[in-house]
Amino acid sequence: MPRCAPRLACPLLCASLAFAAGSARAQPAPDTSPEDPEDPASAATAPDQAPGEPPPDPSQAAPAPRAAEPAPDPKPAEPFAFGDFTWLNGTSRQHKALLDSPYFTGSFLLDVNYTYSFHHPIDHTVVGSTALSRDNEFTLSFLGFGGDFHYEHARGRVMTQLGMRSTVVPRNDLSTTRGQFDLADALRYVSEAYGGYHSDAMHGINVDVGIFMSYVGLFSYANFDNWAYQPSFTSDNTPWFFNGLRAQAFPSERLKVELWLINGWQTYGKFNELPGAGFQVLYRPDESVSVLSNGYFGFDTANKAGRVRVHSDNSASFRYYNAPESIVDRAAVSLTGDVGFENGDGVTAFGGSGGPEQNFVSAMGYHRTWFAKNHFGWTFGGGFIHNPGRYLVLIPTGVAGQQFDSSPGTKFDGWDASTTFDWMPDEFQTWRLELVHRVASVPYFAGHGGVTSPDGYTTTPIPSGFQPDQRKQETRLVAALLVRF
Repeated sequence: MPRCAPRLACPLLCASLAFAAGSARAQPAPDTSPEDPEDPASAATAPDQAPGEPPPDPSQAAPAPRAAEPAPDPKPAEPFAFGDFTWLNGTSRQHKALLDSPYFTGSFLLDVNYTYSFHHPIDHTVVGSTALSRDNEFTLSFLGFGGDFHYEHARGRVMTQLGMRSTVVPRNDLSTTRGQFDLADALRYVSEAYGGYHSDAMHGINVDVGIFMSYVGLFSYANFDNWAYQPSFTSDNTPWFFNGLRAQAFPSERLKVELWLINGWQTYGKFNELPGAGFQVLYRPDESVSVLSNGYFGFDTANKAGRVRVHSDNSASFRYYNAPESIVDRAAVSLTGDVGFENGDGVTAFGGSGGPEQNFVSAMGYHRTWFAKNHFGWTFGGGFIHNPGRYLVLIPTGVAGQQFDSSPGTKFDGWDASTTFDWMPDEFQTWRLELVHRVASVPYFAGHGGVTSPDGYTTTPIPSGFQPDQRKQETRLVAALLVRF
């Protein structure tokens, strides 16, 4: 190799080393902050530690974060809140309460009717109904206001009862004739009044004491909730209310079991010394089906402590069509069947050596269709009654009531049919028109001569031999305005 080569290579080598050294000084230092998970020193060196300071004491290190607490158990679902049951006969069609607050849910009910019998009785009196009273007149049937109180585990409800029902319903309770203090007048202006305790166990438990609705016979006491205005015999001749203690348990969101300890069969007082008892089971497997069963056992004949009354009431309702976007919105049917009897102290349930038969066999069925987004409704239906002994037949008013025989061995059979058209402009009002025809096996309904006096007035003296004008059938029109808030 020529001798000049080493001279040239040396300066080039020196320049290369100098350039490399300068480049090394210009590179940034590696990131060793605590946020770098790949740096092993970051876990042992505090970010604010100054050079030369000793490392922090591990015993003074910040405590490890606490583990998240487990979520609380979900609250059990409200009973029957899983579906829309506003289609049911005997149930409010409102989806929510208008007058609601955390502590009080208010309610206002108005029921005004005008009914016309084709017999046109001169005393303007309706016989055999708890929904109707005066014929060919505008009548305030029911005015109620009140509501539900609810705070923590305390609950209560009060609802007034003004209008004709404050007379029509209490008059059927003969327990008020026992003793003093005039129970009928003292309580006639109250349809519901109770207080009680609520527990969150299961899906809810309620224990209430006072006057409460029975729902025997499916129809609601508030006609706003019903598919028809004049109930069939099955509903109109069974209790609207009870007075006593009620315990409700909801094992699931689809089931209610209810027990009663009460004074008697729609009574303010007791006929004898023992109370009545009963139950209700309500099951709704889905929002298109509802099954209801009521049972009763009591002693409800004055001075007949050995005569027992037993009654079974059973209903099933089915919504078989539901198309909210169609002209025909939905359609449903309700079926109810009752059987009961009295036995002992001179009567037998179905006949025998102990006395004449005393029983109650009855059924009713209704079909309802809704139209135009539930603004219109059409119902048709009816039922029958078989009640030997007449112990559940509504006693006629006036002179007819004084002559009505309800002793053992008497007979009473009847049937009814009706068709009803409703206009429901909103969830708070219903305008109703109904045609109803009723038939009895004995003269019962008010004819043209009425059941009061020769001229229809209570102030007219009743002459000897006066006979009320009673017929075996009647046909009438009913128009009503029903309001609920």
